[in-house]
Amino acid sequence: MPTAARLEVRGKDKSTLRSWVRATGIRAGLAQRARIVLLAGEGLSNTEIAVRVGVSRLTVIHWRDCYLEGGLAALQDRQRSGRPRRVDQAQVVVATLTPPPERLGVTHWSSRLLAGELGVGFATVARIWRRWDLQPWRVETFKFSTDPQLDAKVRDVVGLYLAPPEKAVVVCIDEKSRAPRGADGNRAG
Repeated sequence: MPTAARLEVRGKDKSTLRSWVRATGIRAGLAQRARIVLLAGEGLSNTEIAVRVGVSRLTVIHWRDCYLEGGLAALQDRQRSGRPRRVDQAQVVVATLTPPPERLGVTHWSSRLLAGELGVGFATVARIWRRWDLQPWRVETFKFSTDPQLDAKVRDVVGLYLAPPEKAVVVCIDEKSRAPRGADGNRAG
């Protein structure tokens, strides 16, 4: 079986391809293509590259040919056909800042719960929250519990304070409020 000729990787392309292979924020497919081209540049056979990268030999041949014809640009993902996704980010933000309906029995939105109400994917909601730095579970205002037994529980606790049992010690441990965050995002104090 004939061995493919060593792929001539252009000078500046090598450093770019290496950075793509090492990058954590790049699409996995692009990193894989970069690795294929780098290994082909080292003179490895298509079969050896396919085994190392975990793809078929035909995939290796395809990406070698693409690089030969179009350079780095040919390795990029192509535009896909179909209707582009349309999610109104403003609608998600407004819905996030609006308290959930009582029928849900929760004090704040989760990404899955809001996604279900809006008819979008929960990952889309989470992505929008990250983009706009929204954390509905960290609201800086007081929220009432939705516990139906809350009234009875509060009365029991207040009753202990007002009329503690004889020879009993009543100890209260309360949560410490967190320190406010400064403009830099770090806790003050």
